Amino acid sequence: MHTILNQVVAQAGQVIVGKEHPIRLALACLLARGHLLIEDLPGVGKTTLAHVLATTLGLRFNRIQFTSDLLPADILGVAVYERESGEFRFHPGPIFAQLILADEVNRATPKTQSALLEAMEEHQVTSEGETRPLPEPFFVIATQNPANQIGTFPLPESQLDRFLMRIELGYPDARAERSLLAGRDRRELLTELRPVMSPEQLVQAQTQARNVTVSPALLDYVQALLEYSRRSPHFLTGLSPRAGLALLAGARAWALLSGRDYALPEDVQAVLPQVVGHRLQQVQADGARGSVALAAWFDEVAVP
Repeated sequence: MHTILNQVVAQAGQVIVGKEHPIRLALACLLARGHLLIEDLPGVGKTTLAHVLATTLGLRFNRIQFTSDLLPADILGVAVYERESGEFRFHPGPIFAQLILADEVNRATPKTQSALLEAMEEHQVTSEGETRPLPEPFFVIATQNPANQIGTFPLPESQLDRFLMRIELGYPDARAERSLLAGRDRRELLTELRPVMSPEQLVQAQTQARNVTVSPALLDYVQALLEYSRRSPHFLTGLSPRAGLALLAGARAWALLSGRDYALPEDVQAVLPQVVGHRLQQVQADGARGSVALAAWFDEVAVP
């Protein structure tokens, strides 16, 4: 399995040049059965990364472009009256796929954003009084532009908490950017990609990740990290138990990507910024909210 996962990363790296670490984080998020939020400036490859992962993992893929006039029914589906049968027939929306790209999710209104909550948490959709299961595996990869851009609506905390990780791609380095400028169009490369894994193999890899061994000492370390967030005066609120479960799931997936069947403190540290960065708000000197600085965690919380 480790060889196949490396092939997934390598193929994705042919399109998303110079971003192996974000690619590994994104794959670890999916192995941990989590949803992924990619936040960055337009044009750095957020949408392309979602396309690459869907194709490489052999998943049925739908893209939903979030706009200010998008309605929940545009995502979930709607029941339409058919005169011939005299009954209402449900027409599934684009949410019924294995991997959903919610593109520019923070350009939709909070009401439309909330349409994803049940799907992300319970892998099902309730519409017209009936609950319908979503395909398995099911993932949401959402992209969002920075909150200071025009026409964006901040994601509520309940929505952010449904994402196991939030990652950034950033600008490419000089070598990678030169390769992009001199190389072929990324859309052409996308059309040539072939699946490296099947959905069944992905489910198998998820099971292996879930079974990665976590020692009692590592559980103590995770609990110490959670407790630090709750008693620290730098944060408005601490991490929830769900955040602790997400941190463990991410660490297990990172260990599997590293070719191990046991997790180490280094695995927890590798995914900590992406797992908790969007769940915490740091209090600045003037009492305002700010981005979370995580460097002090590794100094103040002892490694077992």
